[in-house]
Amino acid sequence: MTVTDLTNGTARLLLWAGADPAAERAARAAVTDAARTGAPIPRPVPGPVRGAVVTTPARALDDIVAAPVRQVPAGGPRPAVLLLPGQGSQHDGMAVSLYHDEPVFRSAVDDVFEAWGPGGADIRVDWLGTGTGPGISIDDPRRAQPLLFAVDHGLGRLLLSWGVRPAEVLGHSAGEIVAATLAGVFTVAEAVAMVRGRVSAAVAVPAGGMLAVAASADELQSYLIGQVAVGAVNADRRTMLAGPDAELAVAAARLTADGFMVRRVPSTVPFHSPAMEPAVAAAQLSFRASPKPPAFPVRSGYTARPITDEEAGDARFWARQAADTVHFKLALGALLDEGDRLLVECGPGRVLSSFALRQPAVRAGGSRVVPMLPGDRPDRPATLEAAAALWCEGHDLNVTAL
Repeated sequence: MTVTDLTNGTARLLLWAGADPAAERAARAAVTDAARTGAPIPRPVPGPVRGAVVTTPARALDDIVAAPVRQVPAGGPRPAVLLLPGQGSQHDGMAVSLYHDEPVFRSAVDDVFEAWGPGGADIRVDWLGTGTGPGISIDDPRRAQPLLFAVDHGLGRLLLSWGVRPAEVLGHSAGEIVAATLAGVFTVAEAVAMVRGRVSAAVAVPAGGMLAVAASADELQSYLIGQVAVGAVNADRRTMLAGPDAELAVAAARLTADGFMVRRVPSTVPFHSPAMEPAVAAAQLSFRASPKPPAFPVRSGYTARPITDEEAGDARFWARQAADTVHFKLALGALLDEGDRLLVECGPGRVLSSFALRQPAVRAGGSRVVPMLPGDRPDRPATLEAAAALWCEGHDLNVTAL
């Protein structure tokens, strides 16, 4: 039995492993003693029993007693799948403290801002709150898209630095570009150029937005007026409508009057609707990438299957993403049909986690969802809890990177 104690500021991650289930009491005793005395302890080795807790020095002993211990599956851990969110997950201050606390994350984020060009420094200043205040709303794609790309990419790089090798990656909307970048299909510079082209094309489109509706796509057909369209089918009774502002407001009023739960998605652009068609050609012209074979499969939220080499190099495939419907429910369902998975949301919040929790494979307990930045606790402890979940599952992490 071995134990490790990783302390960073006020956050503390304790991991322990035993040779068999009978070693659990000894493991807890060793971890408790280490927490009490601060004695040096060796790094862990794989074992069929694993436990972990993220705590603070003041609460360590109580938290250790209550921490769950997992029996590592004999056939190995469930493969890890990274979920990368898109527009709608952003919020002011997202991941700012992690930027200050985590060097790997900070370096990956800075790579994105540097590739963005002169405007990247302004976006970073707005995000970090070190300037006079943001001149553009966080929901405007000129801020939301580069920031989401940077945060998603930074979290993905952080997870990879821990030694996790994903079985697959799946992005939602703009998150698909991040997914392909993490898999090595695009360089950061190539991907940033694609996002810049997407943003430039999007802001030229008349103002619009998106609505999250608690209904199936079939139930919403009679509300598709004008250019309002089904923008995304995310989960059972979790559908997004998109379109120009005036038409979307009429659809929202009718839906509310008919008893549907409706929420405006944080966006000023009608992504994934026919209103975006004029932007497709402009976005296509910005494609300057030389795609490489992916290091791991990238599943498309548009086709619901892994992206082919031909699609990876097709400028129109990427340009059409801004206008076409996102089939996240279908894509994630097809992925889970292949076996149980540990789904890790690499982005701010838990939007994709909430969709995943409505999948039958997750509801039945065969697959599990772990958000890296759920938003209900500080950033550094939250990422350590994601690491703890991966460790307890049986993934062998590079603990020195934590």
